[in-house]
Amino acid sequence: MSSGAFVPHGRSVTFEDGWAWIARAWTIFSRAAGVWIGMVIVLILIYVVLAVVPVAGSIAAIVAGPVFTGGLMLASRTIDQGGEAQFAQLFGGFKHRFGALVGVGALYLAGMALILLLVVLATGTGVFAALQAQTPEAIMAVGATLVLALLIFLALLMPLLMAIWFAPPLIVFHELGAVAAMQASFIGCLRNMLPFLLYGIVLFVASIIATIPAGLGWLVLGPVTVASIYTGYRDIYFTA
Repeated sequence: MSSGAFVPHGRSVTFEDGWAWIARAWTIFSRAAGVWIGMVIVLILIYVVLAVVPVAGSIAAIVAGPVFTGGLMLASRTIDQGGEAQFAQLFGGFKHRFGALVGVGALYLAGMALILLLVVLATGTGVFAALQAQTPEAIMAVGATLVLALLIFLALLMPLLMAIWFAPPLIVFHELGAVAAMQASFIGCLRNMLPFLLYGIVLFVASIIATIPAGLGWLVLGPVTVASIYTGYRDIYFTA
């Protein structure tokens, strides 16, 4: 893994590195599997509780996402550097760079709201009719609208996901503000579309396998995916 100078907007890495991020993330997970699984279980319980609270719970869950990710980045770095991860690091983002991490969550929430608005404006009321359709005939009648809405949603969502993907580690490790971190994350992802393609394919296959045993595989794949954000960040934002 790269250990050279920090590259603020990232560098291009090889196609094969998309797999290397996951392999290195597995190593980080396996060194503290018990702690990782414990953090994932607690995080799931937190999100279940938030899901019970109408509207406010969903908003809080989205905004708090980068905060929890920031804490997990701290745990990943601790393990990567040979230390022992602590369960309390799950909440490390609430103590370190909380404002900037919440800012990323708030911008992500605003971005999602804007995307949904644009989808509705582009498809009119057809998308609501599609969602309310109950018979096969009605669903077929509005199928084109659903496909169009989905394509527009995915096309607009991808840049937003690119902007938040590496934002938490860039904030907690480099003191960047929310907007600057999201800009650097977007550029870093844009410069590495090919390795991200391989990365996405591997995770897609792994997600299917993880879901088969009653979803229990996510107790492993979840931490590995989070740790791969850290390993990808280390590879892209540091010179070889």
